[in-house]
Amino acid sequence: MKIAEKTVAHFHYTLKNEAGEEIESSNGHEPLTYLHGANNTLPGLEKALAGKERGDKFSVTLQPEDAYGPYQEGLEQRVPVKHLQGLVSKNAKWKKGMTAAVQTEQGQRQVTVLKVGKFMVTVDINPPLAGKVLTFDIDVVDVRAATEEEVAHGHVHSADSSCGHDH
Repeated sequence: MKIAEKTVAHFHYTLKNEAGEEIESSNGHEPLTYLHGANNTLPGLEKALAGKERGDKFSVTLQPEDAYGPYQEGLEQRVPVKHLQGLVSKNAKWKKGMTAAVQTEQGQRQVTVLKVGKFMVTVDINPPLAGKVLTFDIDVVDVRAATEEEVAHGHVHSADSSCGHDH
C-alpha cells in the first residue's frame, strides 16, 4: 500500500541540520505515526512521503518554508517562569538557549529561552527550527488504511484507543 490520503504512515527518521549534524532521531524508539492528508506533519515531509510504501528509504532536504517556516524577528514574549515546562529535574534552572514548552490557547508550543529573571523569562516564540534547512533520512516502516474514526477526527488513534480515547 502506498502513502496517500486517508492512510496512516509509520516511519523512522533522522533529522540533520545544514552541516549534516544529527539533531534528533526516532531510531531505537517507536516510529513516528501520522494520518496522511490531515496536515499532521511538516508540509514538505508529507509531500515527500506521498507515494512511498513499506520498506522505502530516502532522504529529503526541506527549505524553511516547507518545514518550520522562516525565522521572524520580534517574536519575543515575557512569560512567568512558572509557565515554562520541560526542565530535566526540580533542581535544574532555566538558562539562555534552552528549549521549553508553554501552554497557549492554540495548544502546547516550543519556545527558546532568551533571558531569565527571578519571576519572568523572555522567550523567542519562533519554533526552534524556524529558518533552518533540514534534511530527513526516512525509513517507511508500515502503511495502512486509516479507520473511518481516524479520518473523521483528523489524527491517528493508538491501538489501545478503546481504553477511553477522548476529544
